[in-house]
Amino acid sequence: MNNTSIQDGCILRKYSFITRMPDEAGALHLAAAIIRKYNGNINRLQFDRRIDPATVFFEVTTEETSYDAITRELAAIGYLQTSIQPISFLKFYIDVPNRSGALDEFLRYTTEAGANIAFIDFDDAGRHPGRLTVSLHVGPGAGTLMEQIKSKYRMEILEYDNTGEHLDDTVFYVKLAQKIRNIIGDSEDDFLLSFLADTNHIAQELMDRGNDPKKAFSCVLETGQTIRATTGSRFYSDAQRIPITGRHTLFCFQMPCGGSVFAIKTPDEAVLVDTGYGIYHEDVLIMLEKYGIGKPSDISRIFITHADADHCGAAGFFSAPSYMHHTTLGIIKENNRAYGSRSDKLILETFYTKMINLFSGFTPPENVIFFNKEPIGMRGEFPVIGMFEVDGIRFEILEGLGGHIGGQAYLFSADEGLLFAADSIINVPSLTPARMKYNSLAEFLVASVNVNNDLAKKERRALLNLVEETDNMLKEKGKQCLVCGGHGAVSVYEGGKLVAYGDVEHYGAVALP
Repeated sequence: MNNTSIQDGCILRKYSFITRMPDEAGALHLAAAIIRKYNGNINRLQFDRRIDPATVFFEVTTEETSYDAITRELAAIGYLQTSIQPISFLKFYIDVPNRSGALDEFLRYTTEAGANIAFIDFDDAGRHPGRLTVSLHVGPGAGTLMEQIKSKYRMEILEYDNTGEHLDDTVFYVKLAQKIRNIIGDSEDDFLLSFLADTNHIAQELMDRGNDPKKAFSCVLETGQTIRATTGSRFYSDAQRIPITGRHTLFCFQMPCGGSVFAIKTPDEAVLVDTGYGIYHEDVLIMLEKYGIGKPSDISRIFITHADADHCGAAGFFSAPSYMHHTTLGIIKENNRAYGSRSDKLILETFYTKMINLFSGFTPPENVIFFNKEPIGMRGEFPVIGMFEVDGIRFEILEGLGGHIGGQAYLFSADEGLLFAADSIINVPSLTPARMKYNSLAEFLVASVNVNNDLAKKERRALLNLVEETDNMLKEKGKQCLVCGGHGAVSVYEGGKLVAYGDVEHYGAVALP
């Protein structure tokens, strides 16, 4: 429910709900007539028999009392879907007597159990006369139904599955809901129905853009499943340990999914740049301690480059203050990565933010310190909105132009040649095939990972110009500017290409291929 408005003194709100209708003429018309009866205005309607032959999604603007009346009438005729009960797939055969009414007697059991027949086969002139083979979808009463059938007929169960894997597309959204539950755990039906409605909305938007809606659903599931499959004993990273001075060591940890986590370690403190997904937090703590960076209490400061969950999603687990742009907090609060931009992909961006925050265990920072709102100078194309030191190394905080996401900031040390470039510069060839595949899921779901592609290109070029200028200044010292991109390896810029710097070692479980 959102988008409150007032019309003729009445408070109107937008409501969404899901209906499951019989496959018969006039069913949709009946639902629309009920909505019209109570002066509801349909803002969004989506039904596609190719996806699910019975499920229809509505968004309606109306008064609260009218909405209550609409849902009561839809529920009274059995259309309104208010829960998503797990459904099992059951395939079996039974021996039925060769007499009138035998099939009717059997079907009474399935009807009373609320089971839907997906497949039924009988031929008394076939190889197995008297054998009735049945596949069906049945809710929580699957066990009772099987006992009833066994007590009456000789029964052999061929398949029984309650994971949702063997359900067919006549219950597509129920099947999808069961798979989502497997990712996020048990959740209230209201929440799951709302998430399904949002998922349907993004599929509808992508279909309008000429994409396959079922690919949208598969990308959503694969995103959550891949993150979940790379935690605990299956967590891994690719790590770089780079001496900067006699007192400073830079660490880069490429997460299995999402952005890199950086640490600057000195004898006196440990500073993090970005935190990775919240779901990786416990695994990251073990890794940080193994690499000598320390315990959570040893982290003194965290600098957040931007609001995407793979860069700030674990910050709330730390007591150390998180430094960030004020727009970053706005994006977090609005739960929409398009906040503060003029993105024309608002539906996609809004859904993706909610989805990835849910799947990745998003735990945003609570102890927040903002960068300056007013610039204190310029560095090339970028306003300087703050400065800080790490044991004598001075960094400037550069405000991005809003190409990738609003509020993105860069950390730059001209003296030591360090640039934390967030997601504006990525050494793509350094990404493994598994990371490339995971990143492609987001690219499909939001059409572009940048809220403004033109600005993103401008930013990248300006940052690379800054890298080249820094390389020229450091040449006499025999040093190069180290580019710490949001994903991939710490790199140097040579011959117009990013090249991974130093050794990259593997930590943890065997990486996905």
